[in-house]
Amino acid sequence: MRSVRLIPNKESHPFILFIHYAHRLPSISYAYGLFDDGELIGVCTYGTPSSPSLRKGVAGVNYSDKVLELNRLCLLNNDKNEASYLVANSIKQLPKNKIIVSYADTEQNHLGIVYQACNFKYTGLSAKRTNWVVEGLEHLHGQTIADQFRGQPDRAKAIREFYGDKFKLVDRSRKHRYIYLHGSKTQKKHLLNNLKYKIEDYPK
Repeated sequence: MRSVRLIPNKESHPFILFIHYAHRLPSISYAYGLFDDGELIGVCTYGTPSSPSLRKGVAGVNYSDKVLELNRLCLLNNDKNEASYLVANSIKQLPKNKIIVSYADTEQNHLGIVYQACNFKYTGLSAKRTNWVVEGLEHLHGQTIADQFRGQPDRAKAIREFYGDKFKLVDRSRKHRYIYLHGSKTQKKHLLNNLKYKIEDYPK
């Protein structure tokens, strides 16, 4: 019998590090596990987006503290309907009056079918951006590299000076952006009225 329940963050780590394609731990505020007859077969995690501009960009500064990112979804087998069952039932257990944002990476040929099945709103592709990459350290996220130079007035300049020609800017793959409004009817109406993104048709 399947069930979804809150789990300690550390129980999600093996799935995130060894199954998810990013192989990197995000910021986790809530971790949920999908269980089949008591066996953990999938995890779904939510956290506060690290980017202040992302939090403000969804629905403005007054709602920036309401934004959560569904930042990892990992399944041992990925059998039919497991992903949507885990996402839908984990959202039900989250605190209400939240804006949940999640992304489907075009580089991985993801369309976000699971989010469509869970009635997320589609708000188009993320903006064109570049990533900070260091040759030989491609496994490190650009934010991880930047954090090493926290406090520097110009972090990009500091990274270039430290790593020299190994430091590069590469185009970041664009992502399909999905948003779910979680709360009472009144709360969802307020959140929807303040949403900054245009709602579009699902990509196929």
